[in-house]
Amino acid sequence: MASKQINLRRIGVLTSGGDAPGMNAAIRAVVRTCVYNDMIPYGVYQGYDGLINDKIEKMDAGSVKHIIYQGGTILKSARSLEFKTEEGMDKAWRNVQKHKLDALVVIGGDGTFKGAMEFGNRYDFPIIGIPGTIDNDIYGTDFTVGFDTAVNTVVEAIDKIRDTATSHNRLFFIEVMGRDAGFIAVYSGIAAGSEEVLVPEKDRGIEQLFESLERTSQRKKSSRLVIVAEGDKNGSVYDLKDKVRERFGDLYETKVTVLGHVQRGGRPSCADRVLASQLGVKAVEALIEGKRNAMVGMRNRNIEFTDFDRATKQNPKMDAELLRIADIISI
Repeated sequence: MASKQINLRRIGVLTSGGDAPGMNAAIRAVVRTCVYNDMIPYGVYQGYDGLINDKIEKMDAGSVKHIIYQGGTILKSARSLEFKTEEGMDKAWRNVQKHKLDALVVIGGDGTFKGAMEFGNRYDFPIIGIPGTIDNDIYGTDFTVGFDTAVNTVVEAIDKIRDTATSHNRLFFIEVMGRDAGFIAVYSGIAAGSEEVLVPEKDRGIEQLFESLERTSQRKKSSRLVIVAEGDKNGSVYDLKDKVRERFGDLYETKVTVLGHVQRGGRPSCADRVLASQLGVKAVEALIEGKRNAMVGMRNRNIEFTDFDRATKQNPKMDAELLRIADIISI
């Protein structure tokens, strides 16, 4: 992460990729930290597409009032294929120059940071990233903005499904988001007391699931919940339902629930609001200090910076201890 002292006057902020609860709190922190330091904040609407198509507007402290508790992002979000081209980046750079932006804060995930790294290097332009994604799959921070809210949303849904599962002695396969990372599955599985958790990071095999179901059957449990991250190697929740039927016949009345995009919405939790506020303030202060091409994160309760290159090339490791705990307390 290079440092190069610059005289900042105007800072842009954008959100990109999938929305996550707490993005608005981060936007609010960035804007108000700019105002606090006598700088002018600019909102870029619809992510990198907004840079290309000049959807850039001046903001002030009042622009972000009453948004800290709102889900989604007031700046909107989009995935821009054009930004991956030289022509698209050149258009974006011309608009950066048009509005005389001195630096940029980007809020998003892996794809957002890859775009920021290339753009920053191409034009020697200072950019700091804030990790905003419900999947918690960004290296360099213990938790991403949006993860805590998503897990709480999932746990609330699972608790309600448990009521039905218990009433009818049913087995539920519940799919949660996590194509490449199983953090939502593991945390929600432990918190909601699921009988099994299946994640992309560890192929536990279908036989282990069968053994778990046989064990709970012997104990005559009145409900069984299996939490499945969408990227699990054993197939979709519908595939798992079919495999259980092939193995056990009509022993289990099996149902499937896919929680889908409900996990992205809702008012951010206190933890996400505080984390987003901390990272938003530090992102602007980092630019003032001359930092660039890095993501600001929270590790062991300390603010740390990770180069975009490292943040996008390394994957956070699943805590093996959490998987062990999930196994122990699910018997």
